[in-house]
Amino acid sequence: MTVVPGTYAVELRDTPLGWRVIITDPHGGVAAERACRDGAEARTYASTVRQHLYWLTPEKFREYYRIDED
Repeated sequence: MTVVPGTYAVELRDTPLGWRVIITDPHGGVAAERACRDGAEARTYASTVRQHLYWLTPEKFREYYRIDED
């Protein structure tokens, strides 16, 4: 899991229904989720999300990934 303190985190999960990439909010809740075809796709997508965590402001990150601010 990649964590930037006070922001979002990215998790990869290999579930019985397939690979998933989970974006968690600063409180640990699921902010966004994406199903992936296989582990390679999940790792690639998670890597992209991690880069965006570092490059984008929190506001732009939420806008880009369509995360509602609660």
